[in-house]
Amino acid sequence: MIQMDKLTQKIRERAFSEVVLAQEHGSQRLVALKCIPKKALRGKEAAVENEIAVLKKIQHENIVALEDIYESPTHLYLTMQLVTGGELFDRIIERGYYTEKDASQLIRQVLEAVNYLHELGIVHRDLKPENLLYATPFEDAKIMITDFGLSKIEADGIMSTACGTPGYVAPEILEQKPYGKAVDSWALGVISYILLCGYPPFYDENDSELFNQILKAEYEFDSPYWDDISESAKDFIRHLLERDAEKRFSCEQALQHPWISGDTALEKDIHGSVCEQIQKNFARSQWKVRRKVLQLLFHICGFNFGEFDEFK
Repeated sequence: MIQMDKLTQKIRERAFSEVVLAQEHGSQRLVALKCIPKKALRGKEAAVENEIAVLKKIQHENIVALEDIYESPTHLYLTMQLVTGGELFDRIIERGYYTEKDASQLIRQVLEAVNYLHELGIVHRDLKPENLLYATPFEDAKIMITDFGLSKIEADGIMSTACGTPGYVAPEILEQKPYGKAVDSWALGVISYILLCGYPPFYDENDSELFNQILKAEYEFDSPYWDDISESAKDFIRHLLERDAEKRFSCEQALQHPWISGDTALEKDIHGSVCEQIQKNFARSQWKVRRKVLQLLFHICGFNFGEFDEFK
């Protein structure tokens, strides 16, 4: 049984589900409860079954765990590990000191978790900062990957469904070509870029131009924002934002790069410049509006993104 009468604080909300704070009956332990109305499952049963199948296979210190499944006449409930440390960008802004080394250590944790998924034959397909949460409010908290709604267990290593979040999707997805684990490496390249400057590598007010930038892998290390960033960090990003999926670094290769495994990440404070750009480019209300606009513009641009679950 799940006791929810006094603990209904909403943690996250998705298109056809929400996550609330709940308390296990008996143990009184706090958990995150993903609540999915059964009426909202019509036509989406396969997606939910896929998420549950993925979560059941996973046990990693940097991935939010599925602890149990409950069912009522009206809802399906997934009991998830409760993480309380907040979102990635919020933590970076709140801290008073932030360096390349901090970004490197953070990315290493995510790489280890995603590499673990890949070894299980699982592709996340929707890696982005919003899906990276800290386990606790403490300074030494682990980063946790969450939201496996778009993840896929590979049968033959190749997938073709268009999915993900614009700005983080790999070129091969935009081209509607078969793709595999390399799409996660691309997304990690985008995240790494943002963590070092505070703005995305691909952006344009004209969304068809945004997609063209991604398709051509057109991005810059702009001055002055990248002047104090090491060449090693830039080299690391180049290997992840490689246009050719066959040449792109795997997570295993990325973990061996000196910026991750060595001591090439600089320890100069970049907190001020990064936070200024994060607050400018990733305001919550601004991003929500942009997502709604993108939903319409997909059709105008001639891309077939009807299966982008993020916008349903």
